[in-house]
Amino acid sequence: MKHLIFTTLLVSGLAGVMAPSAFAQQDTLAMDTVVKKKKAKYTLTIGGGNIITKTDSTEDVKKGRFVGGITFTRVDLGFSRLIDNGDFDLSPNNEFLDYKGGKTSTFSFDVLQFGYRFNSNFKVYVAGGFDWTLIRLRDNITIQKNQPTLTYINEPIDFSKNRFSSSYVHIPLNFEFRTKENNKGKRFYFVVGPEVSFLLNGKVKQISEERGKEKQYDSYHFQSVRYGGTVRFGYGGLGLFTKYYFNDMFTTPAQAGLRNMSFGVSFGLN
Repeated sequence: MKHLIFTTLLVSGLAGVMAPSAFAQQDTLAMDTVVKKKKAKYTLTIGGGNIITKTDSTEDVKKGRFVGGITFTRVDLGFSRLIDNGDFDLSPNNEFLDYKGGKTSTFSFDVLQFGYRFNSNFKVYVAGGFDWTLIRLRDNITIQKNQPTLTYINEPIDFSKNRFSSSYVHIPLNFEFRTKENNKGKRFYFVVGPEVSFLLNGKVKQISEERGKEKQYDSYHFQSVRYGGTVRFGYGGLGLFTKYYFNDMFTTPAQAGLRNMSFGVSFGLN
C-alpha cells in the first residue's frame, strides 16, 4: 500500500514538473514562428522572386509592413534617344553627337530597396542601383577630355566602334500598383516615380585597326546630378519601361536643352 502511495506521489510530481516544461517548449515554438515570420519580411530577391515565400502569404500582405533588402531586379535593357530642345534632330551645335540609333542603348538595374507595403495591391519604396547610357557615334571623332567645353577632333581613321557613354548611381522612388494574382499566380504591375542620379564617370571607347582598343575616362561635362522619371508596365516578371530626364545631359552652354530618354524591356518587377 505504501509503495502504491509513493508511486502515485512520484508520478504526480513528475507530471507537475514536466507540464511547465512542455508549455515552455510550446511558447518557444510559437515565438520562433513569430520571429521567422517577421524575418521573412526582409528577403533576398532575384529578378522579382522571393526566396522565402511560405510566410509571405496573402493574409500577411493585407497588413501594412516594411519591406526591403538586397535585390537584383528591375533590369532595364533598351534604346536611348537624344532630344535637342524638343526635337529628335540634332541642332548644328550638337551634330558631332550624331549617333546610330540601333546601337545607342541603355542598361540599368537595382541592387537594394526599402519601402512600405500598405496592402497586397500598393507599395512605395526607395531603390538604389546603376545606370549606363551608351551612345554609338557615327563620325570618326574623338571627344576631348579635360577641356573647358565639350569639344572633339576629327580623326583620319575609321573606327569600327566609337562609343561615348556615361554611368550613374540612381536612386528611384517608386509607387507600385499591382492587381490580384490570377489562377497562374501572376499579376499585372504599374510602377511610376521620380529618380535622382549621381555621375560616376564618362567614357570614350574606340576600336580601330590602327590603334586597336582604346578607353578614356573623364566627366566630359555630363551632369553630376541628373533627375527624371520612370514608368513601367508589366505582367509577371516581364514588362516595358520608359525613362525621361528633366535636366540637360551636359553642363556646357552650347548643349543647353539637349536631354535624353530611353525605352525598352524590364525584367523583374516586384
